[in-house]
Amino acid sequence: MTDNKLIELIKKENAEICTNESMKNHTSFRIGGNADCFCEVKDVASLRNIIRLCREFDTPYFILGLGSNLLVSDKGIDGVVIKLGGEFNEITLSEGNTVRCGAGSTLARLCNFARNMSLGGLEFAWGIPGSVGGAVYMNAGAYDGEIKDTVCSVDYMDKNGSIKRCKKEDLDFSYRHSAFTDTDNIIISATFRLVPKPQHEISERMQELMERRKTKQPINHPSAGSVFKRPEGYYAAALIEECGLKGYEYGGAQVSPKHSGFIVNDNGASAEDVLGLIEHIKKVVKEQKDVDLSCEVKFIGRV
Repeated sequence: MTDNKLIELIKKENAEICTNESMKNHTSFRIGGNADCFCEVKDVASLRNIIRLCREFDTPYFILGLGSNLLVSDKGIDGVVIKLGGEFNEITLSEGNTVRCGAGSTLARLCNFARNMSLGGLEFAWGIPGSVGGAVYMNAGAYDGEIKDTVCSVDYMDKNGSIKRCKKEDLDFSYRHSAFTDTDNIIISATFRLVPKPQHEISERMQELMERRKTKQPINHPSAGSVFKRPEGYYAAALIEECGLKGYEYGGAQVSPKHSGFIVNDNGASAEDVLGLIEHIKKVVKEQKDVDLSCEVKFIGRV
């Protein structure tokens, strides 16, 4: 359990704090036990201080986006879960058709802002259920577009609390990867270089892509999006369907009957149900297709 003295010190920062917070309320899977301490931090100074405190108390911490690519243990999370709010949600228009967006903002808000400014380039991201920070962290993409296509720089906090800037050429973007993947650096904001475009054309493209999502993806069921990375030369969903696993159930978790690349929380699934289903899918696909599937959903929490 997290030290009560640490929690009292965090309460002095510019943040909203609660203890024993159910992570079901903060993940798109609607799965997960309680976090010892959950706080929504409002500014950079408070973020820096809270992380410093966690280190002083030798307490683990986790930076949470929208929880859209996350599976939280049924046993909950040790330490402090930090969500970026306040100034981390701000979006501003700069010169040269660039937009600066805080890491805590949703992609949906960023897409709407760009459309309202008649700036194109982010249409592909409309409907991706994540935060801007999370999208940059994993180079999110869909419909032939990726975050790397529009990002020109990223501001981040390093492990010492210093704010630094990483230019595009140093972001090391690749498929579902960036220079921030598996590091202690915390994305603060990102700047996107967009292109002038008639607002109605942007709206039409966004609507078109959303209709495609509704038709092909189980967007009305709790899930974490695509569960597996695309194997080289294959499509994970096609492999899973060819192995006869479409609609397969494991406890309360199910391979979506609508899109085999998704696992849905169909009936009060636990994290153990989802993990069991993931392992079953990987085993069957390996046996039948001799392809190793790699999971892109991140598991965190007590084991």
